Amino acid sequence: MVVTVAPAYQLLADRIRDEIMSGQLRPGERLPTEPQLCEQSGLSRSTVREALRLLSSQHLIVTTRGVNGGSFVAEPDALALGDSLSDGVGLLLANGAVRGDEFLEVRRMLEVPAAGLAAARRQPHHLAELERAMFDPDVDDLDRRIEAHAAFHLAVAAASGNALLGLVVRPLYTVADRRAVEAAAPLPMWREIDRDHRALLEAIRAGDVDRAMSIARDHIDHVRPAELATERRNDPVPGVDRL
Repeated sequence: MVVTVAPAYQLLADRIRDEIMSGQLRPGERLPTEPQLCEQSGLSRSTVREALRLLSSQHLIVTTRGVNGGSFVAEPDALALGDSLSDGVGLLLANGAVRGDEFLEVRRMLEVPAAGLAAARRQPHHLAELERAMFDPDVDDLDRRIEAHAAFHLAVAAASGNALLGLVVRPLYTVADRRAVEAAAPLPMWREIDRDHRALLEAIRAGDVDRAMSIARDHIDHVRPAELATERRNDPVPGVDRL
C-alpha cells in the first residue's frame, strides 16, 4: 500500500488551523513571525509562506504589511464563510455530484423548520425584509424574480433568529439558487411561487408556526416537479431515469 505524505506546508498549515479551531489561538491574535515559524518547524521561509498563504485563502488568517504588520487570526466572517460554502455547492451541482432532487431534499429539511422558527421569533424588521422581497411575476423580469426569491428565503432564515441556520442555508439561495429556480421559469409556476411567498409572509406575520411550516413544505413540493423535469431533460443517458 502506498502511503501519501502531505507536503510540509500543508502539515504546518494543519497544525496552525488546529490551534485556531481549538481556541488556542484567538481571533485577532498575532501568529509567530515567519522567522519564528521557520525556527519552530525547521522549515524554509518559502514553505512557511506557502502555509500562511493557504490559511489566508481559507479565511483563517489575515496578513498585513508595515511596521505593525504580520499574520493574525481572522475574525469570524459569516459572509466569507457563506461565499465559500456557496462556491462548493455550486461546483457540486455543476458537476452532477449533487442532483436537483437532493438539493430540494436539503431545502425541505432546512426551510420547513426555519419557517416555523421565523413565525415564532420574527421581529418587525424581519417582516420589513420579507415585504421587500416580494415580486410581481407579471411585471418583473427573470433576474428580478430570481433575486427576490433568494432574498425572501434568506430573510426567512434570518427571521428564525438562528445565525448558524442563516449561514448554512445561504448556499441554497445564492450561487445554487439560479439553477434550481430557473427550472420554474414558466410564468404559471412563478405565479404559484409568488402566492406561496405571500401566504408564508402572512403566516409568519400572524405568528402561526404550524401554518408557516405547512406552507413552506408545500412550496418545495410545488417547485419539485419542474426541477425534476429539467434534470431528466439534462440526463446525459437518454431514457434513463436518474431518480
